[in-house]
Amino acid sequence: MPITNEEGKQEKQDYIINRQDLVATTANKQLNFMQHIKTLLKINGEAAVVLPDNVLFEGGAGETIRKELLKTTELHTILRLPTGIFYAQGVKANVLFFDNKPASKDPWTKDVWIYDYRSNISHTLKKNPMSSADLKDFVECYHPENRNKRVETWSEANPEGRWRKFSYDEIIERDKTNLDIFWIKDKSLTDLDNLPDPDVLANEIIENIEAGLNSFKEIMETISIEE
Repeated sequence: MPITNEEGKQEKQDYIINRQDLVATTANKQLNFMQHIKTLLKINGEAAVVLPDNVLFEGGAGETIRKELLKTTELHTILRLPTGIFYAQGVKANVLFFDNKPASKDPWTKDVWIYDYRSNISHTLKKNPMSSADLKDFVECYHPENRNKRVETWSEANPEGRWRKFSYDEIIERDKTNLDIFWIKDKSLTDLDNLPDPDVLANEIIENIEAGLNSFKEIMETISIEE
């Protein structure tokens, strides 16, 4: 956030939240938000939190927080959301579903189920907004009545299946405990005869450019502050 320094000039400052009840200290607001949500949950309390992609793969504090989340909660589901459903351009987000658990020497997360509702899916706010009907298959796969009865739709025979399970051991062995997992091939790269409509492609290009510009601006602001 911008502040005025002793010389009367504006500069950007990232406040690092230092709380004893948080696992890691970081300036990343999304990681702090997830940690804060967990502290609010009672034992066996349930949460479904919308978070951007960087929470799934950022190193350092991000890795520490993900490992702690896998250990102290049952992180049972991740829903990968498509772009084009938020007003902010280029936002890639996920819904993390987890249940808080009491202290234990063994990790509470045994399997993480991931539903990929992003690969080869396009939405726009005006022409093709996402509706609850679009998530009907996810709800059926989620099996809210009894999560123990879940069945993968992905298999070697069906590599396009959007519902896939990953064990705790598989995830913990990934570099930086990366939870940004996908397996469905991008058809736009392999099937040139079935490209999205030009306006959808144009919007995706604009979203990617704006997201890149925003990241570049943040880097430049950081460099300016350090100088």
